[in-house]
Amino acid sequence: MRTSSTIRTRRTVKRGSRTAAVLAAGALALSLTACSGDDDNGGDKGDQGGGSKQPASSVTLPKLDGETLEVAAVWTGTEQENFKKVLAEFEKRTGAKVTFVPAQDPIINFLGSKIAGGAPPDVAMLPQPGAIKQAVDKGWAKPLGAEATKELGENYSQGWQDIGKVGGKQYGVYYKAANKSLIWYNAQVFENAGASEPKTWDELLDAAQMVYDSGVTPFSVGGADGWTLTDWFENVYLSQAGPEKYDQLAQHKIKWTDPSVKEALTTLAQVWGKKDFVAGGASGALQTEFPASVTQTFTGGDQPKAGMVYEGDFVQVNIGETEAKVGTDAKVFPFPAVGDTAPVVSGGDAAVVFKDSKAAQALATWLASPDAAAIQAKLGGFLSPNKSVDASAYPNDVQKKIAEALVAAGDDFRFDMSDQAPQAFGGTPGKGEWKTLQDFLKNPKDVAGAQAKLEADAAAAYGG
Repeated sequence: MRTSSTIRTRRTVKRGSRTAAVLAAGALALSLTACSGDDDNGGDKGDQGGGSKQPASSVTLPKLDGETLEVAAVWTGTEQENFKKVLAEFEKRTGAKVTFVPAQDPIINFLGSKIAGGAPPDVAMLPQPGAIKQAVDKGWAKPLGAEATKELGENYSQGWQDIGKVGGKQYGVYYKAANKSLIWYNAQVFENAGASEPKTWDELLDAAQMVYDSGVTPFSVGGADGWTLTDWFENVYLSQAGPEKYDQLAQHKIKWTDPSVKEALTTLAQVWGKKDFVAGGASGALQTEFPASVTQTFTGGDQPKAGMVYEGDFVQVNIGETEAKVGTDAKVFPFPAVGDTAPVVSGGDAAVVFKDSKAAQALATWLASPDAAAIQAKLGGFLSPNKSVDASAYPNDVQKKIAEALVAAGDDFRFDMSDQAPQAFGGTPGKGEWKTLQDFLKNPKDVAGAQAKLEADAAAAYGG
């Protein structure tokens, strides 16, 4: 899962001040602190409640009887099944028939093969914003129509609208977002270890040592999926180097050989390179896919394979595959401050039209509506940047607070850095940043070597 899930417009959502980043981080920290320890109101895997206050229909859709549509996305498992429920409601309201088409990473290559074969999907969910730019440059993507653009304008902050634009035209609807600055932990493990939720990097290392001393490996890392490693790096880098440097590195205006990158990699090595701090060691982590990195943290009673796992709000989907209950057995804290402030990193998946038809534009309009987002929000493991979705749509207090914090942040957040890079560098398995950080996880002493390889790959992908 990446939200995903590469912005080739060479910009971030907003080049806000450090003060803005501080405010957003503070809002998140206060929200999670208020709710992470006392959520007894649902959120277990059987809870699909928490009904929305949305009206029965807040969006006008055309009748599409007899029309057929294909929607492509990289989503699998529970995430895919939950999205299909959103599509089913679209079918019910319009009379259209929608087929979900499983895609592979990198999705832009998958789409290229479909288009070359004369069978593009009507709509695709693109997990890197730069893939929108690439699809536009290739002449594949179609601009959003008036109705979809109107719905987007009514329900989204300007920042979320802007990252779906190319050349001033609106192409993407950010249906799904992710707060990627969270660390989830096994509450029983922390209690047994006498550890408390850390607010700084040093406190995180102290908590990890306490967990280790209690007999449990501190961290689970899904290193088989390179995107999880880029997310680790981005949170450390944003907090340590600051938002201005983050923007510069995201646009390759500074090189990966910059001292700020050295500092971030050296900091990461305090976890990745410490003996027995990562479940299975480096070799084990590199064979652990993201879903397993979560489930192994919340299975095994008070002796799981790890006590903590870093990733976004969507971790709840995978926790739902265990017996753990979010808010009691599985708790969460904001990614600790490495530098002056805690980081707020976001990601997202955008709906993009590839076949310009009345039906495809109607689906984009539907996905920009609070009605659509509320359906998946209620099912858990989902976060919408749609500000018109009532918080009551979310199934537990933890998810409600994460969603409220994202909306309250407005435009004051930083989008996932690897998703802003050309896909060849920041979004391709076995290549670029994903591969180099996997190699660094294996040998975290080679900071200079990792920097040199990152810069070489970045220079090639960005064109110098």
